[in-house]
Amino acid sequence: MSIELNHTIVHVRDRHAAAREVAETLGLGEPTTYGPFAEVEMANGVNLDFMDSTGEIQSQHYAFLVGEEDFDAIHQRLRDQGQQWWADPFRRNPGKINTDDGGRGLYWEGPDGHWLEIITVPYGGG
Repeated sequence: MSIELNHTIVHVRDRHAAAREVAETLGLGEPTTYGPFAEVEMANGVNLDFMDSTGEIQSQHYAFLVGEEDFDAIHQRLRDQGQQWWADPFRRNPGKINTDDGGRGLYWEGPDGHWLEIITVPYGGG
C-alpha cells in the first residue's frame, strides 16, 4: 500500500491573498480556485488549500524541502519583502540561517501567523 499526503487545509482570513503570498514567496505558480479553496500546488503534487475562516485562527507550522538554488531565491524574496526570518522556531536567532543536519534552514511568519520553514536537507540528514 502506498500512502501519500495529498493536501492540507490552511485557515486564513483571506484565502486568495494568503495563497498568493505563500506562492510568490516560494516561487510557485499562481494559486487556483477549487470550491472554497485557493490552492497552492507543490512539486510533489501536495496542495496547500487555503480556506477563509472567521473565527480564531490557530497558528500552524508548514515546512518545505527546497533545493539549494530555491533556498537562495526564497531567502532573497524574504529580504526583498522586508520579512524577518529566524534560524530557529523559538525566534532566538533573528536574521540567521541554521545549518542543522548538513543543510540550510530558516523560519518566517507567514499569513495569519502561520510559521513557515524552508530546509535544504530533511531532518536527520536524509
